[in-house]
Amino acid sequence: MTICAPEDATALDSPHRAALTIAADGSYAARLARHDDAAGSWFPERWTLSGPEPYAVPLQGTQPEEPDSALLPLTDGRVLIARRVADRFAVSLLYPAGPGTGELLLGAVPAPALTLLPPAPGGTLGYALAPEARTTTLWLLHGGADGPERVIRIPGRCTGGVWLDRSGRLLALDRELDGRTKTVVVDLERGGETGLLLQITDESNDRLLLADPDSGLLLVRSDAPGHDRLGCGVLGSSRPVRFPECLRPAEGTLTPFAMQPGQMLAPESCTVAFRREAANGTWLGVWRPSERQLRHFPAPEGWLAGAGLWTAGGELLLPYTTEVQPCGVARMAVPLGPVEPVEAVRSVRRGRLVESAGPVEMPGLTEMPGLTETPGPEEASGPEGRGQPLGSVEPVRPARPADVSVRLPDVPMRPVQGPPSGAIAGSGGGIVLDAGDADNRSTASAQPQPTGAEPRHLPAHLRMCRPVPLQQAPQAAR
Repeated sequence: MTICAPEDATALDSPHRAALTIAADGSYAARLARHDDAAGSWFPERWTLSGPEPYAVPLQGTQPEEPDSALLPLTDGRVLIARRVADRFAVSLLYPAGPGTGELLLGAVPAPALTLLPPAPGGTLGYALAPEARTTTLWLLHGGADGPERVIRIPGRCTGGVWLDRSGRLLALDRELDGRTKTVVVDLERGGETGLLLQITDESNDRLLLADPDSGLLLVRSDAPGHDRLGCGVLGSSRPVRFPECLRPAEGTLTPFAMQPGQMLAPESCTVAFRREAANGTWLGVWRPSERQLRHFPAPEGWLAGAGLWTAGGELLLPYTTEVQPCGVARMAVPLGPVEPVEAVRSVRRGRLVESAGPVEMPGLTEMPGLTETPGPEEASGPEGRGQPLGSVEPVRPARPADVSVRLPDVPMRPVQGPPSGAIAGSGGGIVLDAGDADNRSTASAQPQPTGAEPRHLPAHLRMCRPVPLQQAPQAAR
């Protein structure tokens, strides 16, 4: 899964500013680098990752860049850049042109602030958020008919940005409205219709951090348990969000930045990579729902922390830069335990069992002693409350008998009212604090180019295939 990892994702409302942003297909990446001169001026740098060896190409212009310039690599090798110019942002495309750099001006966005969203699936479109006094405007910067286009104005202050499908149709945003933050989904093929995606309780602040369209696994951050916690769930499931104790470090911060793709409808086997910032440095954390521990590994020297991606084969790619190797990618096969079979779900008539997967061997990579965290006993007595499952939103595809559908609201600009007693788009669920010997069931809460009118070929509503829920058997020590 391609990731645009926030530079300071521990701040709840931090924008998507990355040390290195990787394109949607993993072929290119881009970052702002610094010259070694006394001024330490900034310049755009494009990385090519698809060849046998990674290499970097500077895309510097006639003058240095400002440190707040934002970059977005496209899959055709060009790099979108947004520069602040007075009270607006100039948007251009940069590309290598012989010994120099070519630049194509796309237009300008009149806004006091502009945040680039993570690369859209497909890799040819570029989106951004422009917050205003009481609304947030979603902009299509590249891929429109004539320069930057305004897609929709959404009530409230929106941050974040997570793609929920492989077609680039469904975009999840964290919206602050009336003093509470909830995650909403924007349907870009239906004129920007919005609907509620994540609401654990009426009073909680719930944010979506990562989503894997293949398995349906979601990583959320919420204060529903009483204080800010990392939780996991499954898109389209009616079971409660789970807050594993192992994802609650005693010290430091824990930030997810990549999910393993290709685990079709098997969220319990979807591996998640974390950046762990602690007093003794930066570490790599690895976790998956079928295990009840967070494994720690030493990060590569010079790692551009928070940047990386999983391959479908289970290899974790971590970009790094050192004096000896200014453009490098560390390939790490992370050892994991086997995945146990999952019970079939009664409500899914064509549900299948998930086969056990063998451990992934990785010579040379070992866990750091004393850093593996296990669940604590306090989790069993944690508070519980009525919650709501995550909305059943998925890419459009032919429906099977077990399909479940959800209709987004017909009025896109109307603020979404949450269901009573805190649920998430539709049916009952709850908050589960994951205990060592407690029940381990975990399921969860919950652009192509926009068009001016609803396309005739689109169905009246979205359909989704309900994923197999997370493993329900307790994970006892073996």
